[in-house]
Amino acid sequence: MNLFDVYPLFDITPVKAQGAYVWDETGKRYLDLYGGHAVISIGHSHPHYVKRIARQLYDIGFYSNSVQMPLQQELADKLGKLSGYDDYSLFLCNSGAEANENALKLASFHTGRKKVIAFKGAFHGRTSAAVAATDDPKLQAPINETDNIIFLPLNDINAFANALQVHGTELAAVIIEGIQGVGGVQIPDVTFMKALAAGCEKVGALLILDEVQSGYGRTGKFFAHQNKDVKPHLITMAKGMGNGFPVAGVLINPQIEAKHGMLGTTFGGNYLACVAALAVLEVMEQENLVQNAKNIGNWIMDVLRNMPGVKDVRGRGLMIGVELNQPCAPIRKQLLEEYGIFTGASSDKNTLRLLPPLCIGAREGKKFLVAFEEVLLKTVLQTA
Repeated sequence: MNLFDVYPLFDITPVKAQGAYVWDETGKRYLDLYGGHAVISIGHSHPHYVKRIARQLYDIGFYSNSVQMPLQQELADKLGKLSGYDDYSLFLCNSGAEANENALKLASFHTGRKKVIAFKGAFHGRTSAAVAATDDPKLQAPINETDNIIFLPLNDINAFANALQVHGTELAAVIIEGIQGVGGVQIPDVTFMKALAAGCEKVGALLILDEVQSGYGRTGKFFAHQNKDVKPHLITMAKGMGNGFPVAGVLINPQIEAKHGMLGTTFGGNYLACVAALAVLEVMEQENLVQNAKNIGNWIMDVLRNMPGVKDVRGRGLMIGVELNQPCAPIRKQLLEEYGIFTGASSDKNTLRLLPPLCIGAREGKKFLVAFEEVLLKTVLQTA
């Protein structure tokens, strides 16, 4: 039986990982500045994380959500404390798409409405409602097509005001990423984000912040929207939440009433998922990784802005988009094959993405910056 071919693959087979590095079967070491789509938050194979999961697996790995699981409440308490949302409720699930799916469903349940405003360049996942709110026709099967999604340009307050005037009484939610990742690391303006929050309050819609990629300390705040001084009704998260173990969640404003049967999950919030998520929060707190992401990320971005061939540098903390004056695919290939450095792409073919583990330090940053500048200089000379 063959695997269903859905991804173009690098000719590399990682067999071991530690911190910000992975090794292939030949023993070659690679610097991981992509973190498996921003999943690796505290670093590969962190000792505390490994011990927590192994210890839990020895006791009990799984039972359904039909029984009491104190670990879920422990996770909710810890997450509430570190994120600043201790008055919200937590729904646990398995993936970012699932978190967004449930957030959209909650908004519709709560308001009794169908319309959703999303934004051009958005990526919210591959389940039914999440993919419908994703601005990429290639991902939308006929079953995903809906007249209930309104796509607007990011940071266009006038377009939002007009849409609100036309659809306000039908609007269930506005969904927006804290920072657009797949869209090329595009950042919502402070004034725009505040306009969204005010507009939602005005018409009784819910503001959903998709922090699946931009959350969990990546931007130097626990959530990226906390740089904007807004408080959404629903916050979705995944990726860095489990450092590789599948776990996701929705933070839910206390005004949204829970009813039995409204949401559900078989695997969400299982014992192993909870200890993985708890281990991540414990390491983030103990090693001050949120502040590290801010400090290292700001330094890397400052250096990148002065490099040849760099058109723009966007991002916050360790969520960085480097827009080049040429396609980035050949640059990424050289970095991987000649220097052993993983980087990421985006829907903008000229924008390279950096989403490294939050534990990287100056040594890893310098290794990348030196290699990246060498590759750019070679490219400039070749095209001169």
